[in-house]
Amino acid sequence: MNKRSLGRSGLQVSPLAFGGNVFGWTVDEATSFSLLDAWVDAGFNFIDTADVYSRWVPGHTGGESETILGKWFKRSGKRSQVVLATKVGMEMGPGRKGLAPAYIRGALEDSLRRLQTDYIDLYQSHDDDADTPLAQTLATYGKLIDEGKVRAIGASNYSAARLAQALEVSRQEGLPRYESLQPLYNLYDRAAYEDTLEPLCVQQGVGVINFYALASGFLTGKYRSSADLGKSPRGKGAAKYLTARGLRILAALDDVAARYSATPARVALAWELARPSITAPIVSATSLAQLAELVAATQLTLDAAAIEQLNQASRPQAPTPAG
Repeated sequence: MNKRSLGRSGLQVSPLAFGGNVFGWTVDEATSFSLLDAWVDAGFNFIDTADVYSRWVPGHTGGESETILGKWFKRSGKRSQVVLATKVGMEMGPGRKGLAPAYIRGALEDSLRRLQTDYIDLYQSHDDDADTPLAQTLATYGKLIDEGKVRAIGASNYSAARLAQALEVSRQEGLPRYESLQPLYNLYDRAAYEDTLEPLCVQQGVGVINFYALASGFLTGKYRSSADLGKSPRGKGAAKYLTARGLRILAALDDVAARYSATPARVALAWELARPSITAPIVSATSLAQLAELVAATQLTLDAAAIEQLNQASRPQAPTPAG
């Protein structure tokens, strides 16, 4: 499998990242292990999680995903075959959030313990922390890199203005820089990334590992009416895509998929993979059949006509003039 360079970090990653938010949430430990084994056996090496996964589940406290990954590393012995990404900064409890130096250090040690490893390949700021000076956060990451506990750093959910500011602080003060960005991006959610973030990432050589690559499953074609939303625990997240534009996108996906003897999910991911600024969309699977779909998406190359058809279908419609 052809690996892709993640920013200027030196890390080489597969063209898709497995999103670990499902581990301990919609898939149990045994299923998680089988999915992870199949992922690596298929030639993929990139896995993304976060300390806060899956705190939103009743009875969970966060750390469930990392814990399952740690057990898998210990059982499988495959840690060296994985580019492991995790995140820090989202609230883990009262007073336990942000990117202050002391908090990052404590959170990292907790993640390392749960993951049963002594280093993180890509440690990401899960959310911007306006209360902590960027230089303090970046300097802390620099020390962790010097100590061998972190190899590279990335940012998630940053605006273009704040990412640009962080990159400038790194340049001016000789500190490590964010080598990757994790934004919301898919065939439906295009504008926020393409308008401001994409030009910055291209100019600065920042890798992009976008989340919600399949729009909470909407781009698989699974949810075509409100009656379909109860098909899975994630269905309610797809409700906002059931618009005239959303259905127009599904129609285009269906058409292109038919021409390529593929599925809407494969086509939607192939469209993202063809965009030069995208390094590795983050995707999840809860079964081996779904994982096979993800693998197949990386083997599909769309022609220019198919890409343009999808571009046109997914462009927001201009307002209709009054009168």
